[in-house]
Amino acid sequence: MSVFALLGAALVGCGGGTADTSARVGASASASPPVSPAASASAGAAPGPATVRKAPPTMAPGPGGVTPVYTRRTSQGGDKVVALTFDADMTADQGPRAASGERFDNPGLIETLRRLKVDSTVFMTGRWAEEYPNQARSIGTDPRFEIANHSYSHYAFASPCYGLPTVEKRDMAADVRRAFDAFRKAGARNVVPYFRFPGGCYDDEALRALGPAKVTAVQWDVVSGDAFAKDADAVAEQVLAGVRPGSLVVMHCTRSAAPVTEQAIRRIVPELRARGYRFVKVSDLMAATP
Repeated sequence: MSVFALLGAALVGCGGGTADTSARVGASASASPPVSPAASASAGAAPGPATVRKAPPTMAPGPGGVTPVYTRRTSQGGDKVVALTFDADMTADQGPRAASGERFDNPGLIETLRRLKVDSTVFMTGRWAEEYPNQARSIGTDPRFEIANHSYSHYAFASPCYGLPTVEKRDMAADVRRAFDAFRKAGARNVVPYFRFPGGCYDDEALRALGPAKVTAVQWDVVSGDAFAKDADAVAEQVLAGVRPGSLVVMHCTRSAAPVTEQAIRRIVPELRARGYRFVKVSDLMAATP
């Protein structure tokens, strides 16, 4: 498979697959995040008093420490909340492409989310944080955002998975920890102990192998279809048609492979707000889950 095709498989997998959701969903519990939870103002803002965040909510592991999986909040009383999540994808072997000028980031999208005052969660690969450390630090020190783990390598944790190379079971927890180390090195502080499987692909063996990483796996119930899309309105329509109270939407923060996401957001946000929705982070969604 060519390198371009590999990225295509990776991004389509992030938002287009039907994951194995056989894992049990446990009750919410508090756990210490793998990176200090202290928050600070966004880059360029005047310094203020130090703020200590509560430990983000997690789900209780299954028997034997099996990693739990969270997909969607079961909303009570019709509370209209939705979590927009953005996968910042870059695989371990795409450094040469970045060096040649391909952009795996999307700063315009992040600035639009700030301007529209949309709280959101960015699922970032460790390799992306290494390539764009200043952006990782800016996102990870802005109270508007939280950074979650999308693996270091963006290789598959179950096979087959859209043609992605596969991480060995014995290396899975280490791959996740390596990503957290990359966020820490970049200076990100708003980091939560959540993990999204590359391609959304996982199985029971992967859930067991990830147990030592002490993360809650986070999937989604609304696929945006923004990967390689050229029609922002079509992306917006797909999201708007799928969102329900408590929904978790998967989108992308990768300019070269999801070029219309920022434009779609400019339509999605005001239309959902007109319907009475509030935008929250995954940690907020999970905190309110029965």
